[in-house]
Amino acid sequence: MNFLKLFLRGIGLLPGVIQSVEAMFGAKSGEQKKHAVLSIVTTAINIVDAVEQKQIVDADGFSAGLGSIVDGVVACLNASMWHKG
Repeated sequence: MNFLKLFLRGIGLLPGVIQSVEAMFGAKSGEQKKHAVLSIVTTAINIVDAVEQKQIVDADGFSAGLGSIVDGVVACLNASMWHKG
């Protein structure tokens, strides 16, 4: 599958995954919840295969970027009605 399509599909999962992780791990630290979200999304995107196929040439940079995206989605959710509910 085209990596960009797979990546965008994984990004589309973020709000739901974040909400589910928040519900399951609400008492945990933000860093622990972020790690759980990254683990789930990394599996969904199948990063290991993408690295092996040379679609990702800097796995650490990719993971850092994905972490920034998670932080951004959390910030948007926290600033929205979702957080107020």
